[in-house]
Order: sequence, then structure tokens, then C-alpha cells
Amino acid sequence: MIWDRQHECMDRKELQALQLERLKETLHRVYRRVPFYRHLFEAHGVKPEDLQSLSDIRRFPFTTKAALRDNYPYGLFAVPLKEVVRLHASSGTTGKPIVVGYTRKDLETWTELVARMVTQAGVTSEDVVQITFGYGLFTGAFGLHYGLERVGATIVPASVGNTEKQIMLMQDFGTTALVGTPSYALHLGETARAMGIDPRSLKVRLGLFGSEAWSEQMRAELEAMWGMKATDNYGLSEVMGPGVCGECTVAPGMHISEDHFLVEIIDPETGEPMEYGQEGEVVITTLTKEAFPVVRYRTRDISVINPEPCPCGRTTARLRKVVGRTDDMLIISGVNVFPSQIESVLMDINGISPHYQILVGKKGYLDYLEVQVEMTEEAFTGSFRDLEAMEEKIRRRLQAVLSINPRVRLLEPHSIERSQGKAKRVIDNRCEAKSSGGSS
Repeated sequence: MIWDRQHECMDRKELQALQLERLKETLHRVYRRVPFYRHLFEAHGVKPEDLQSLSDIRRFPFTTKAALRDNYPYGLFAVPLKEVVRLHASSGTTGKPIVVGYTRKDLETWTELVARMVTQAGVTSEDVVQITFGYGLFTGAFGLHYGLERVGATIVPASVGNTEKQIMLMQDFGTTALVGTPSYALHLGETARAMGIDPRSLKVRLGLFGSEAWSEQMRAELEAMWGMKATDNYGLSEVMGPGVCGECTVAPGMHISEDHFLVEIIDPETGEPMEYGQEGEVVITTLTKEAFPVVRYRTRDISVINPEPCPCGRTTARLRKVVGRTDDMLIISGVNVFPSQIESVLMDINGISPHYQILVGKKGYLDYLEVQVEMTEEAFTGSFRDLEAMEEKIRRRLQAVLSINPRVRLLEPHSIERSQGKAKRVIDNRCEAKSSGGSS
């Protein structure tokens, strides 16, 4: 099923003409109404009139997260506050949060795009959808909520936490679709088993997961645990929230709502555009946002764009599952390491669970990487020899992929603290060592 056939199945030339028209409007809008953008454009010697084709966007400067924080709270709004009917914000884990605003038209657009996205994933008016994102300033819960209502699904706004109660609600309400982070879905499945309930015995047939990077191996783990179809979707508060793109049920990749977002892939080092099929950093320009438009926003997410039409009938380009972030990349003794690489290795080894942590530190002047991972109940024999053999197996596989020699530490089941939101996978103790000035 396709929610908005007119725009999801547009001829590519017509779509690009629409993008160009809306892009011109956006550039003029921010130049007139947002002093930050007017000054930024002038500092780079460009004006909205300089855009005559979509490729001309590369002449315009990037917007960074630092700029959004520096203009806290309303400095980048393009409408008076009286026209803003809702505010959302990032988590603000470092410094001030990023505040985004929505006009009534923005909220209508958001609802439609989420309806489009969840329909791609297979949600219908027959579904009972349990949302386990936290309701509040975070965009995930409210964004999914109104889009799912638009398609006619029954919503269970369970919010985050109360994990055993979540399982009870699934049983009693007949939940057929689950919304949340993939790591929390794994925790829900573990909790169900601890309660003596096989997750596969529940009615959950579909998972709509986002808010954190997750590997194909974790998808397989979730689908095996729940007997569901696990789908990925992508969005971020800075450009709207969930609904920027999402997977269909036919082919890999997340369909981008290109009539509302212009998505580029750039070299994260040079800022130069990459060709289709080349991996790089995702950059997004909003085309229809009224309250909080952004131009060439550097997401720091790493992906690839596939422009080929999909067998599902949609003609919109597809974004590959995000594999990580440029600011999540670890440099260990000069070698670039992404947490997603480690997860992919771990998920392919029988006898270990999907719960792990990555510790980075220094011994003298040298970096070290330690991977801590839980064993499954079945594989945890308590035998020292078995543990040694498993640790060596994991170490060798990680070394082959990462080109460094990591430490591996196996843990008993349930040793790693479970997260009800985004899982904290990486602990970099080198930062603490620097801030404390070292130790004797």
C-alpha cells in the first residue's frame, strides 16, 4: 500500500522541478527572515538568486549543530513565536539542547510524512501500535503518534519504562506493532522470557525502530526473538523528527520524502559532494518547513543514497541504513573504528547475547580497546577453558575486521545495565584522563 501515490511515485524530472521550486523558496525565506542565514550567506559570498539548479546548492555553506546550539532558543526561527504552536528539543546531553518549532502547517506536514512512512513499513488501520518512546520534548513519540493515528491505527501510548507492564499491555491489548529503539525491544524480549512468556507467542508482527544506529545482525536477532518484521526509519529533531525516510516491505533502503527534503552525501573530511553509491555524511536541507527551516544541515550520520526506483512502485531515492556517525568514530592508535563494525562481528557469533559495551582507554601512551559482551544462558558453562576459547574466537574475528588487536571480556548473562532509551555502547575513558591531567 502507498499512502501518497502522487508524491511517492512522481516522475524523477517532475520531482526535481518541485524540489528546485521549493529550495528557491526556502533560501529566500531564510535570507529574509533569519539573520543568522543572511550573515552566513553574505560571509560566503552567495545569495538566494545564485541558485539556478539543484546542483548549485553546493555553493551554499553548511549548517552545523554548533550553530543551532549557539542560537538557542529561538534564534533560527523564521516565524514570530505567536505562529509557533509546538516546541520540541534534543536531549541536550552536552550543553544547551537544540530547540525546534512547528507551525500548524508544519505539524500537518509532519503527520502526513509519518503516515507515509508507517504505511511503507506495513502498518494499517487494523494494527494496535504500542509506542515505547518517551513522551516529552523528544520528537519520537509525538511524531509517530499522530502519523499512526492518521492511518487509523489504534495507539497504545505506553511511553518508556515499566517493562513488565509493557509486556502485560501487549498481552491484554493485542499489540501488533512495536515502536521504540531496537535495544529496548531486545530488553522487552528478555523481560518477557524472564516472565515465562515467549515473545513469539504475542501478536507483535511488526517493529518500527529508530533513534539509534543498529546493524543487520541486530535486525535478525529481533526478528528471531519476536517473530516480527523489524523495519528501520530515520529522522532527527533538527529537520523535523521521524518521517524523513523509512523502509518499505519490498527492498532494502529507506525511502526519502524528497518532496520535503533535499538530501546530499558529502565527504566528511572535505565537504565535497559524493557520487550516488558512495558512502559519506548525510546532509539535509528542509524544503517545506515554516518555523525552523535549515539549509545543508550536517547530520554526521554515515550512509549511501540509491536513486533507482524500488520494486514497490515508489520512485523516491532510498537511504541505506545508517551505519554510524562521524562523531561516533573511534580513533584507536591511528585506526578508524566504528561501533557498528564491532556489533556486526558480535551478532554473527553463536553463544553471545546482543548486549555489549566498548571501553576505550590508555595504558601509558598507547590506546587500547576492550569489548565486553554477555554470554547467553545456554553458552555460559562456567568453564574457564570454554571462556578462554570463546574470547579468543571473538578477538580474532574483531582483529580481522578492525585491523587492531582488541581485548575481549566475556560477562555473565544480564551483567550489562539495560537501557530504556538509547543504549550507551561506548565508554571512552581517554577523555576523562585528558580532563584530569593524567595520573601518577
